[in-house]
Amino acid sequence: MTGDKRTPGGQKRKTGIRMLVAQRTSSSGQRLVWAGMVWLLLATLLLSQVRENLPRSRETAVTQAIELVSPAVAGINVIKLQKGPRPHGLLFDETIWSAMFPETYRRVQSLGSGLVLSSDGYVVTNAHVVEYAAEVIVTLPGGAEYEVSNIFQDPLSDIALLKIDAHGLPTVKLGDSDDLMIGEWAVALGNPLGLFDVNMQPTATLGIVSGLHMDFGHKEPGRVYQDMIQTDASINPGNSGGPLVNANGEVIGINSFIFTENAYSAGSIGIGFAIPINRVREIVEELKTKGRVDRDIRTGLRVRPIDRAMQHYLGWPQRRGLMITIVEAGSPGDRAGLRPGDIILETNGRPVNTKLDFRNIVEEDLLKAGDELQMKIWREGDERVITLELGR
Repeated sequence: MTGDKRTPGGQKRKTGIRMLVAQRTSSSGQRLVWAGMVWLLLATLLLSQVRENLPRSRETAVTQAIELVSPAVAGINVIKLQKGPRPHGLLFDETIWSAMFPETYRRVQSLGSGLVLSSDGYVVTNAHVVEYAAEVIVTLPGGAEYEVSNIFQDPLSDIALLKIDAHGLPTVKLGDSDDLMIGEWAVALGNPLGLFDVNMQPTATLGIVSGLHMDFGHKEPGRVYQDMIQTDASINPGNSGGPLVNANGEVIGINSFIFTENAYSAGSIGIGFAIPINRVREIVEELKTKGRVDRDIRTGLRVRPIDRAMQHYLGWPQRRGLMITIVEAGSPGDRAGLRPGDIILETNGRPVNTKLDFRNIVEEDLLKAGDELQMKIWREGDERVITLELGR
């Protein structure tokens, strides 16, 4: 009869196996415990980081752009002199009334915005903000005030450069206004309705770039607005001269004017315009180095409109253009090869029929001495294009 024979050696081997299994099971359990503790520690650290960074989750490119540019935005407080009312009547002529009641002026306060361009105290704004100014005070974020020592203006482009006695001022990066996209974010910063003075910080409004290359010509007497940036970021009275900023925190324009519904509703309706920063940069450099933009130009040409008799005499089939009557020797017109009898048809791609047309084109293109004109002329039955460099 056979049976289960257990020898002392076999029993010992089974006991050893049980102990080895128990040890390994215990070791695995310990590893699981340690792994659990490590994961718990990592989860605790991760949760603490999330809680610490939770407020930062509200930050966006727009909030960062505002934070970057705001320290360089200024409030502009202006005291202007305006003529006061003077009595008049029918008893005496104007000369007598002038002698009896000489002109008086009253001080009127107005507001605007500006942007610090350099750490040594140059601030840009609109020319119309400081026009007729008797006193200008620049206020920076935090409340520091500086009296303006010098004002350099180019009224035609509506750009003014102010100089204050300050050093170490915060500055910002200027963008490239030739590289803009319709629909990208735009932030208008400034001093609307004097709100800068409430907490000594600029106000921000958000919108997009709504349009590019907007040409208005002579929007106001003595001012030309060409190639403007349109935005729906709210621009209100007092925002003029402040920066328009993209989502990278780069200044892309200087806010200048808005469209409103009517004279009784002067607030923003979401149609505002800014001067491209590339033009501002060019004008400011000339104001800084020369004190003015030289717009006293010379062509050396005398012209007259084409009338019916002139048309018949010249054999010119159309009654349009300006005929050159005199070309001064050695003048820009003479160097360009123009002759008396030439008929100017177009200047810089636009038709000219009167002297005013020609002058408006020169002003609307913001041309100055050294710039070039492309002139299409008619001469002896042929049309040709001549380049004329404007003289001083």
